[in-house]
Amino acid sequence: MGAVSTELTPELAATIEEAFANRDRANMQPTIDFFADLLTKHPGNPYILYEVGGSYDTAGREEKAIEYYEQALPGLSGDTKRRCLLQYGSTLRNLDRIDESLEVFAAACKEFPESDSLRVFKALSLQAAGRKDKALATLLLLVADRLATPEIKRYEAAIRGNAEHLANL
Repeated sequence: MGAVSTELTPELAATIEEAFANRDRANMQPTIDFFADLLTKHPGNPYILYEVGGSYDTAGREEKAIEYYEQALPGLSGDTKRRCLLQYGSTLRNLDRIDESLEVFAAACKEFPESDSLRVFKALSLQAAGRKDKALATLLLLVADRLATPEIKRYEAAIRGNAEHLANL
């Protein structure tokens, strides 16, 4: 049973998805209670630890959320790990732990280079660190990489050049 408790079975994934869909952002306590209870049934399960942390985070209880994110991260993989890293890094930023936030986002962006959301939240942490030029450069590169409109494509070289200039200031 020990190995099973750290997995994300289809049944557990469906239970988590249903609870997530039913949450009330204005009153997160029932969701926190639901996931805390689910955790007692699946002790140490990183996917449930992540959901408990996310519930505390949404409720504005960031210090408590951090504890759960840190416990969950070593056992997570794939998209859930990417989401947990994003929320963890963002929560660190919200707690003015900017250097730690930047470390999380640097590692996360290296592990998930195709993640647009990680790049956006990394830019927010760069801005919070007073590195506004690098924050804007990060967003400009995201625009150049992902916004394939004729106008953006026409000016792509200029956008990338400006991003490089800003990143090096």
